[in-house]
Amino acid sequence: MKDLLDSYPEPKPATTTVATLLKRMIGKGFVNYKTYGKSREYYPLVKKEDYFSKHVNGLIKTFFNDSASQFASFFTRKTDLTKEELEALKAIIDKEIKNK
Repeated sequence: MKDLLDSYPEPKPATTTVATLLKRMIGKGFVNYKTYGKSREYYPLVKKEDYFSKHVNGLIKTFFNDSASQFASFFTRKTDLTKEELEALKAIIDKEIKNK
């Protein structure tokens, strides 16, 4: 808990707030812990990429009629991407097309 609180900038959240969040994350199967004496070492049960993938896919399903192309169109038109960022996205898409 101390390490978690130390990682936050001022003003730091209350210890009870962090403890409640950890308890909820444990209950949802995202995090678990090992006990060492009176201390706990928390560790993830879900990979960050898997977590984000699930939520991005849910966002696409909920707000973009389950259409990745509608999401991509919105994302590229309504964000302040630079030409270089758009070209990088295009390269990623071209690579994925080639791999399929």
